[in-house]
Amino acid sequence: MTDALKELGGHIELKRPDCVIGWDVTHGELNVDVAPSNIRGFVEFLKTDPTCRFSSLVDITAVDYPERPKRFDVVYHFLSMYQNHRIRLRVSIREDEMVPSIVSVHPSANWFEREVFDMFGILFAGHPDLRRILTDYGFRGFPLRKDFPTTGYTELRYDEEQKRVVYEPVSLVQEYRQFDFMSPWEGAQYVLPGDEKQEEAK
Repeated sequence: MTDALKELGGHIELKRPDCVIGWDVTHGELNVDVAPSNIRGFVEFLKTDPTCRFSSLVDITAVDYPERPKRFDVVYHFLSMYQNHRIRLRVSIREDEMVPSIVSVHPSANWFEREVFDMFGILFAGHPDLRRILTDYGFRGFPLRKDFPTTGYTELRYDEEQKRVVYEPVSLVQEYRQFDFMSPWEGAQYVLPGDEKQEEAK
């Protein structure tokens, strides 16, 4: 399988040197780094080329590297049911860059791109309806960015007096910050049911 993937990687690089920045086979998977501006045309090539035929879009996600100038990797996974191959594409972008949408090539990318926008704040140029899909329309921030606080910025609750949902800044009272460390993972010393049998066996 690795030899077949290396052969496929060489074929793709030979056919589309304008798109491929680099490629490798790691853990039995073909990874290709692609220039952001060429992603739509490259995905179309992978779908129609007789050697590739990556007709199924499996997923689109992203990875956040806040310390890098090109902060995000947008990651695409495709499957060729005809050749029994999988491929992973990586597009590295800065926080202020946009990625061309591939909805015109793979309509199923619609919700995937909306999810990446919702969770990471990455914009897809040419997307027909780029809006939040998992969080509320008034949600602040992007939850899968590594600088997003675990508590979020706001909380919502139903106010009985106003008869509507209200947004409020997050405020954790001190009593909720106290933890009882009575668990074996914290090194607590206490007897669990059945421990007495170990003493009897001695």
